[in-house]
Amino acid sequence: MRDSRTDRRAPDAASDASGQRSAAPSLGLFTLVIFGLAYMLPMTVFTTYGLVTSETNGHLTTAYAVTLVAMLFTARSYGHMTRLMPSAGSAYTFASRNFGTSAGFMVGWALLMDYLFIPMISYLAIGIYMKQLFSAVPSSVWIVASIAFITGLNIVGIRLVNRVNLILIASQLVFIAVFLVASARLAGGRGLEMAIALPSSGDARAILAGSAILCLSFLGFDAVSTLSEETREPRRTVPRAILLCTLSSGVLFMLIAYAGQVVFPDWHSFKDLDSASLELMQRIGGHALSAFFVAVYVAGCFASAMAGQASVTRVLFAMGRDQVLPERVFGHLHARLGTPVRATLAVGAVSLSALFITLDLASTMISFGALVAFAVVNLCVMRSYLARPEHRHAAGWIKYGLMPAIGFVLNAWLWSGLSRQTFYVGIAWLAVGLCQLVWLTRGFTRPAPTLTMN
Repeated sequence: MRDSRTDRRAPDAASDASGQRSAAPSLGLFTLVIFGLAYMLPMTVFTTYGLVTSETNGHLTTAYAVTLVAMLFTARSYGHMTRLMPSAGSAYTFASRNFGTSAGFMVGWALLMDYLFIPMISYLAIGIYMKQLFSAVPSSVWIVASIAFITGLNIVGIRLVNRVNLILIASQLVFIAVFLVASARLAGGRGLEMAIALPSSGDARAILAGSAILCLSFLGFDAVSTLSEETREPRRTVPRAILLCTLSSGVLFMLIAYAGQVVFPDWHSFKDLDSASLELMQRIGGHALSAFFVAVYVAGCFASAMAGQASVTRVLFAMGRDQVLPERVFGHLHARLGTPVRATLAVGAVSLSALFITLDLASTMISFGALVAFAVVNLCVMRSYLARPEHRHAAGWIKYGLMPAIGFVLNAWLWSGLSRQTFYVGIAWLAVGLCQLVWLTRGFTRPAPTLTMN
C-alpha cells in the first residue's frame, strides 16, 4: 500500500494546502509531524512483511534499523535543503537548481517511474489479499476490476474528500494499536525474554537486500515541506518535522516488526510470502483480526491507488502539455469532462502490469527511483552549502560535507543491494529518459525542459 509520496505525494498535498491558505502561518511542529506520519501510512509495513522477513533470513527488525539510519541522514539533508529553499520541497527542483536542468530532468524521470509503480503496487496488494479472503475468485479478477473502477472514477474527476482520508488513516492507527496489544498478550512474558537472533556475517548481504526494499516504507517523510507557507518559522520547524517524522515512523516500523517476530518466529512456515501478514494476523487474533486487517488494508490500498493514479495522471498531462511527452496522447483534455482521459487510460494500462509483475519487483522498482532521488538530495546539500564561503569552516565541513556524504554513501549502498532484475528494468527506464532528453535538447544544444513534478 503506497500513496503518492515524497515527490510523489507533493501533488496532492500541495493542492490541498493551496485550497486552504490561511491569512497567517498557523502550523506548528506537532501538527507537521502528525501530517507527515499520516501521509506515510503506517500499515505500509505489512506490504512487504513476508517478503523482507524471508529476504533477511528473519532479521526484519535489523533491516528496518539499517534503513532508518540511512533515512535519518537523508531526512537531515532534506531539512537543510528546505531551510535553503522552503518553497521547493522536491528532489527534482533541488537537482535542477544545483546541477542544471538536464540533471534535474533525469532525477524527475527516475521519480516518474515511482509515480507509475505506486498505484500498480496498490492494485497488486488488493489482488493478493482479496484472493486470500475469497479463494474462489482469482487475484487477476480483483486487479482488473479495481483498475477499471478507479480509472473510471478518475476519468469523471471524482476525488476522495479529506474526511474520508482522515477516517482511513485513523482506522489504520487503531488497527496497529490493536495489533500491538494483541501481540503483547499472546507473547506474554516472551517479549522481553526472547531476544531476536543477532545476524551473522553471512546475513549481511541478505539484510542489505531487505533494507533496500524497505525504503518503500519511508517514502513521504518530506511531505511536510509542502506546507512551508502555512508553517510558523518554516526554516526552523519544517526540517525538525521531517527528521521527527522519519524517526517516529522508523521506531514504529521496528516495533511492529519485532512484535511480529515474537509471536510468529517460525517464518519459514509462511505459506505465501506475499500475504504473510494475513497469516500473522490469523495467529494473533484468528478470523476476527484477519478480517479487520484485510478491511483496513484493502481500503487503504484503494485510496492509495486512487490518489496515486490521479497524481501520476496530472504529472503526465503536464508533461504532455509542455511537449515533453506526445501532446496528442498525454496533453489532451476531454471537452465535456475536463479531465485528461487519455493520460488516465494510459496509467490504467500500465497498471495492468500488476497481473504479471511480482510484489518483490514492484517494491524494489519503487525503491530504485526513490534511492536515486535520496542520493541526489545529499549531493545537493554539499553543492548548495559548501559553495558558500561562510560555510567553509570545520563545523560547516562536518555539517554540510561529511554528514551528507555519509547519507549519499548509505543510499548508494542500499541501492547496490537491489536485485539484478531491478537494475535491468531501472537502467532501461533511465536510458529511455536519457534518449528523450537528448531529443528534446537537440543533443544538449538547448536547455532541458522544466518538468511539472508538483
